[in-house]
Amino acid sequence: MMPMTCQNVDFGRLRFDLIACGCSSNASSGRFNPKSNVKSVRRSFRKVHGARKLLCFRSDSAKRRVYSTKISESLVNGVSSGSLPVLEVKKETSSSPISLANLFEAVGDDLQTLNKNLQNIVGAENPLLMSAAEQIFGAGGKRMRPALVFLVSRATAQLVGLKDLTIKHRRLAEIIEMIHTASLIHDDVIDESDLRRGKETVHQLFGTRVAVLAGDFMFAQSSWYLANLENLEVIKLISQVIKDFASGEIKQASSLFDCDIKLEDYLIKSYYKTASLIAASTKGAAIFSEVDRNVCEQMYEFGKNLGLSFQVVDDILDFTQSAEQLGKPAGADLAKGNLTAPVIYALETRPKLREIIESEFSETGSLDEAIQLVKSCGGIDRARGLAQEKANSALQNLQCLPDSPFRGSLERMVLYNLERID
Repeated sequence: MMPMTCQNVDFGRLRFDLIACGCSSNASSGRFNPKSNVKSVRRSFRKVHGARKLLCFRSDSAKRRVYSTKISESLVNGVSSGSLPVLEVKKETSSSPISLANLFEAVGDDLQTLNKNLQNIVGAENPLLMSAAEQIFGAGGKRMRPALVFLVSRATAQLVGLKDLTIKHRRLAEIIEMIHTASLIHDDVIDESDLRRGKETVHQLFGTRVAVLAGDFMFAQSSWYLANLENLEVIKLISQVIKDFASGEIKQASSLFDCDIKLEDYLIKSYYKTASLIAASTKGAAIFSEVDRNVCEQMYEFGKNLGLSFQVVDDILDFTQSAEQLGKPAGADLAKGNLTAPVIYALETRPKLREIIESEFSETGSLDEAIQLVKSCGGIDRARGLAQEKANSALQNLQCLPDSPFRGSLERMVLYNLERID
């Protein structure tokens, strides 16, 4: 059995449970086998570490998926007696991959209303800003964040007998999407990216000045609508996200080409840049449903764990997908010196990789060589294990919700993320 170590890392507001999977160069067996990936058997198995039960998804069978869990009274009421309950496994007859269209079907009408409202909100004051926003709104965006708001809103509403969403639920989804869009516009300016989801970025079409102002406008507009929700807890929660975006960019900029970056630093940066907004949106949705405080905290943890898992998967895809699939050059993050989970793991066993990165790819072909080193030494496989760990935690967080199509969609969202690296 491969050794497993667990460490609680506390960073002020953030607390991460880091579980090292032990996938080193001399490890031949264990909880996550680099030779098996999310394409093969999807079966669940349990590991007990201390008082915690971890649920890992192996993909040995596309016919088995984990979608249903029993509700735990102790989780709903915030009273834990022993180990967490273990997810039940239900078999499905279909082996087709999970699609976003199916995931969001339960809140399809909500998303249609959101799209109409966004156009009115963003374009009401300035046609140029509307054109800039339409460029990114129409660039194949998945609307994942507002969909999560709607799914959590409806799932938690059932706990207190709400028959429909409130205006605050809907406004929160709009605010979240505006903040996300604003951050993407600014990210593209900072990263000097020419493409976003295969289309020209806003600053490429309209210039850097308009792009920065468009992002600023959407941040300001979202803050205005946020203030009008008149809920101090949600205002603080979402306002912190905007600060986190800046903190994440600063942390990333200060660690470019730094081969001594630790996994903990990577997780904190990933929280700031990705998971913070998702966690705030899912918790905010639960707050507006007026559910028990412990359920709100579980929804925050769900969003945080899902967001971290999504970021790790995105960082894996940067190495495994083509430029056409990514909508940007493959290996773009590494080329800019942004060292992600696959690289951090690879640096542990490949001294040559450190030399190449610290030279900032000054030699012709050195970037391609670095990518091959990351692929060949197990860095991607270990990163996949990290993504699965966070996904397992996210599924555990959902157990406080009643069984419903909405919770089912949230669970499938977690699995959809893992299927992206099939």
